[in-house]
Amino acid sequence: MSLRAVLPSIRFLPASIRHLGETTMPNSDTDQTVRLDKWLWAARFYKTRSIAREMIDGGKVHYNGQRSKPSKLVELNAEIKLRQGNEEKIVTVLALNSHRRSATEAQQLYQETEKSIINREKTALARKMNVLTMPHPDRRPDKKERRTLIKFKNTKLNESE
Repeated sequence: MSLRAVLPSIRFLPASIRHLGETTMPNSDTDQTVRLDKWLWAARFYKTRSIAREMIDGGKVHYNGQRSKPSKLVELNAEIKLRQGNEEKIVTVLALNSHRRSATEAQQLYQETEKSIINREKTALARKMNVLTMPHPDRRPDKKERRTLIKFKNTKLNESE
């Protein structure tokens, strides 16, 4: 029997006894709502909420395949596609939390999809291979070589105009 059923005429209950007799915890995942920018910050994808808000407004974050607003309420099992620098991640929401905690606790809020992990590994490998195939000179150009480079660049620009 709930305390509210016993005392129906009392509209306000002190916080210390408010949850007595209830079957769920006051901050359980079922009744908790979290904004998208706050969830991204709590899951440690972005360092501040304002950066998370900028990324959402800039179209770098998609919620269930669509652009959304920072005030969008996050639901369980939702798919969030986000960009962090060169990496693009697709994660599934496993839990809701509005407080920023340790990194190990933050990783329990989401699960990255297999497809996302494979794509990130492919792009990382492609970037590494691109750096290896790029030619690097043995030394810096001297004064004469710099002048010829500048002359070459200026003639290319003048010819195209």
